[in-house]
Amino acid sequence: MNRYFVRDILLLCAGVVVGSLIASLCAPIPYLAWLSYGLNFGTSSPLDLNLGVLRLTLGANIDITVSSVIFVTLFYVLGRKIIR
Repeated sequence: MNRYFVRDILLLCAGVVVGSLIASLCAPIPYLAWLSYGLNFGTSSPLDLNLGVLRLTLGANIDITVSSVIFVTLFYVLGRKIIR
């Protein structure tokens, strides 16, 4: 793994976290509620595998909102320009 890959992953994760925070803060405000619109992808009930000794529960959910897309793009573009 090179340093650019790690930088890009960190920028994307920071954009997702900040975008999700902004979406949750703006949801109750009527004129900013559009930032919290989005889709939820994932499993409604997790996969449960019981092996007697070991029990595995697997599931995943992804929430994509307008603000998370905006902030991921913003962090990625600005981060690549600032960090060289």
